[in-house]
Amino acid sequence: MAEQADVVALTNDSNDTVLSGRDTASFEGLLLAYCSLLVMALIPIYFGARRSVYFHDNLKQRGESASEKITAKDAAMFPLYASVGLFALYIFFRYLSKDYVNLLLNIYFFGLGVGALTRVTSILVELIAPASVLSPLACYNLLLEQRNHHGSKEEMFRLEFNVVDVGLCVVAIIVGVVYFITKHWILNNLFGICFAFTAIELISLQSVPVGCILLLGLFFYDIFWVFATEVMVTVAKSFEAPIKLVFPMDFLESGIYGSNFSLLGLGDIVLPGIFVALLCRYDARQHPNRSAVYFIVSFVAYITGLVTTIGVMHTFQAAQPALLYLVPACLGLPLATGLVKGEIEDLWKFEDYPEDKPEEESTNREKTD
Repeated sequence: MAEQADVVALTNDSNDTVLSGRDTASFEGLLLAYCSLLVMALIPIYFGARRSVYFHDNLKQRGESASEKITAKDAAMFPLYASVGLFALYIFFRYLSKDYVNLLLNIYFFGLGVGALTRVTSILVELIAPASVLSPLACYNLLLEQRNHHGSKEEMFRLEFNVVDVGLCVVAIIVGVVYFITKHWILNNLFGICFAFTAIELISLQSVPVGCILLLGLFFYDIFWVFATEVMVTVAKSFEAPIKLVFPMDFLESGIYGSNFSLLGLGDIVLPGIFVALLCRYDARQHPNRSAVYFIVSFVAYITGLVTTIGVMHTFQAAQPALLYLVPACLGLPLATGLVKGEIEDLWKFEDYPEDKPEEESTNREKTD
């Protein structure tokens, strides 16, 4: 996610540099754009974190583990992988046809977008439709397995669906085709929010220390690529795929046909969001009989960090690395809360899937032997 547009910027498509669209936007238009970006960022974080408790608890009850997990090694290497991916995109956009590169990227994100939109709408249908309507429907399983070196089968992919999911998938494909043709910002945001929600719900951080390693690494990654180079901003402006949320600052004048956009990269939502979701699961498992203190604190911290980012961006009229402000807030406030409440040790030792540790250790022993 971090190689995507992890930068908040005011852009104007008629210019090759990042501009302060403030000169051509009214104060009311700016305020509407900023507030809209904030609300759109908070929706997937809040609901994705809440939903992650249900999703991962269900996995544990079935004796399964999350397929998308970030370990300490993954977290440490992520900024390096993200940097390679970001710079590769910069080279592609710089020396190849932007239309051709975006065509290939949009084909890839078309599939991801259809899957994310289908999943989100399926969850909404489950919440709205009565159980008496859905329970009689036949369910199907698509299972992909492989044999490991011991000869036993390992599950690589499983997809459970019913006829309602098939219908929702058809609708998502139609929406995806319309976006592919029009590139309209409203559909871009629809897919972007679904991407962010799905990632925050499904991805598991192994522990709070792993989250700290990931976010601190990306803190320096974001600062370097935004302030020290033109790479991040160039990619953010050139990338025509739903990996950023946008809102026109000239919405009040031009409505849905506005073109002077303010944008927020999905990386600035998903990466802090999976840490917020981890703290939400910590509250649910370690302290189920009290209010979700750490989730609330981290959620407020994210709001504080993003508002600060927007404020600095507006004041200096320049692109800002959002993680510069989000990381200290999202790490500092929850850890400070743990210190004040005397729960910092319990928070630090909490693991999302502790039962996976013995398996990892035994695998390492086998490799050593």
